[in-house]
Amino acid sequence: MNDSAAPHHRTVYAEDLRIGQTLTLGSYTVSEDEILDFATQWDPQWFHTDKKAAESGVFGGLIGSGVHTLAICQKLVVASIFDRWHVIAGKSMRDVRFLRPLRPGDTLTGELTVDNVVLDNRSRGLVTTTAQLVDSHGNRMFEVVTEAYLHCRQTP
Repeated sequence: MNDSAAPHHRTVYAEDLRIGQTLTLGSYTVSEDEILDFATQWDPQWFHTDKKAAESGVFGGLIGSGVHTLAICQKLVVASIFDRWHVIAGKSMRDVRFLRPLRPGDTLTGELTVDNVVLDNRSRGLVTTTAQLVDSHGNRMFEVVTEAYLHCRQTP
């Protein structure tokens, strides 16, 4: 476990979050080799794995898998935010939207917005968020709504 994920660095509890709060994600640049490697293992469709064939396809070139884009989003959310949150577990992902194809050399950045926080009597809160990624030109690339359980502070 890296230092940023250590439990003593997790300082954000469910009741600390505010509806409408927006948090900045880091950035990530995807390479052609990474697109090919990911797709070969996880989504081996020709427009993700065959550069030459993809050039004559509807997208006019190699594109990354949507699942790869989702994985990049998850990596950015965990590294930028969840490492500081007292996350118990994810509950759901929904409304996953692939708005533009992922291309070699794209740099993705984004933000996460807190949509809802519902505290329950089991010392936890259900936090609903929307994550959005944009490319280096500001074009919206991806978004997803996620629900996750977070710990609440222990009360004496």
